[in-house]
Amino acid sequence: MSYELHYWPGIQGRGEFVRLALEATGTPYVDVARGAEAKGLGLPALQRQLQSKTATQPPFAPPFLKDGEFVVGQTALILQYLAPTLKLVGRSEQARVWTQQIQLTIADAVTDAHDTHHPVGSSLFHEDQKPEALRRATEFCRVRLPKYMQWFEAIVVRNPAGSRHLVGGKLSYADLSLFQLIEGLRYAFPKASQRVLAQTPQVMKLHHRVATLPKVAAYLRSERRIAFNEQGIFRQYPELDIE
Repeated sequence: MSYELHYWPGIQGRGEFVRLALEATGTPYVDVARGAEAKGLGLPALQRQLQSKTATQPPFAPPFLKDGEFVVGQTALILQYLAPTLKLVGRSEQARVWTQQIQLTIADAVTDAHDTHHPVGSSLFHEDQKPEALRRATEFCRVRLPKYMQWFEAIVVRNPAGSRHLVGGKLSYADLSLFQLIEGLRYAFPKASQRVLAQTPQVMKLHHRVATLPKVAAYLRSERRIAFNEQGIFRQYPELDIE
């Protein structure tokens, strides 16, 4: 039975972190909201799950994953759930906890990036909060972004198993998620990211290793990979790209 990934169609968003783990390992899955309504899929299928009046453990919001009758939400928790089966995490408790800590920090960075264009509220248009967005983006590009990337660089450099991965000596879901974070940042903040990432050579080598993994590279070339756009988490507003 294939996993069912429930996320909004048309954007990468937080669902892309889960897609990458599934794609990198060649794991069969159904991207429910992108499927045909005639086959019981599409956006109505996603909405039925969200609006269920009988679910005892309903997800708060996409992404969420269905494994048979079991439903798990929240990107970091979905990855933690999948990782042992997909062999994307070490066997020791220390490795599992450390990998999840990194993933949660990546989630913080994603939220920080999102809040540059919607600092007051997600229910408001970007045009309704431009002064606040510029102030938030300035702080993100000059303070938060370098702080995140320097931390990731330190992790790679200090990894006792070598500098090819964030945790241990093999690919983990944290490696894949860091790759996606960098992809999003380079799209949304090309100038700021170029400046910051020039100071993190090991992070960029890791990014390249992930990008050239055969299954990842094939996915990135495929139609399954949704292009970045101005409806997702990472949005390209040139005035917010502070050098």
